[in-house]
Amino acid sequence: MNWRIPAGALLALGLLVQPATGSLAQVSAPARHAAHQRLLPLEGGRNFRDLGGYRTADGHTVKWGMLFRSGSMVDLTAQDLGYLNKLGIRTICDYRDRNERKAEPMPWAAGTGPTIFADDYDGMAVGLMPKDMGKITPETASAIMAKTYPMMLKTFAPQFKRMFGQLLEGNAPLAFNCSAGKDRTGVSSALLLTALGVPRETVIQDYLLTNQYLPAALAKAKTGPSDATGKAFMSLPPAVQAAFMKADRAYIEAAFKALDSHRGGAMGYLKDELGLDKPQIAKLRALYLD
Repeated sequence: MNWRIPAGALLALGLLVQPATGSLAQVSAPARHAAHQRLLPLEGGRNFRDLGGYRTADGHTVKWGMLFRSGSMVDLTAQDLGYLNKLGIRTICDYRDRNERKAEPMPWAAGTGPTIFADDYDGMAVGLMPKDMGKITPETASAIMAKTYPMMLKTFAPQFKRMFGQLLEGNAPLAFNCSAGKDRTGVSSALLLTALGVPRETVIQDYLLTNQYLPAALAKAKTGPSDATGKAFMSLPPAVQAAFMKADRAYIEAAFKALDSHRGGAMGYLKDELGLDKPQIAKLRALYLD
């Protein structure tokens, strides 16, 4: 989504939250060394996070500084790019459609920076947003989002497969992103952490961290509505906007429910749709777990 939402409006929507406490705080910073940060210290980052530090069910830990999830990178500053270059990010998998990428282009000059993979598709055509938003209620919006998440498992399977292929080839550190770093990125992150053996509740809590980190970034974003869809979104009632923008546990659980219904469950999906058999899963874990 390519629009700026004022901080006051986000607060009114209940989307500006205080730093997490309790179980969420524990999940957001397990086994963290002082040098490691969940949210990268970027001036223009949008929900740009390191997936390192999460513990797997068998006691391993996701490596820091190798796997990153993010929203649009259009507002990254020269200082931010220098920081990311020091991290050595080699590959970016950009899940945004052609219109999103045109409205918020990557900040690296042509021929510089990481290798970027992206597909030309129309987000409206694949059902990411409804074509007629005029009569949507908060309940309808939530239902749309819960329906969209399982759809992404099929629609974006080729892009998810490409990301895993890059990881298996060792083309990391790697970042993947959409516009907000919430929906397409959230499903991709859930698949990656699941493949690495991270428990489901930890994966869900990572997804929910978007509610902590995204609103402030959107409030200071330089870009506003860039197309008819964005302008239509901004005209929606605040409660409807909130339903679309929040990271709701029910949304990601809808994706997990679809995974569980696949033959062989989540691991069956990874094998059948993404081509990740047991040897490849083992290789992935050897590369990205401590």
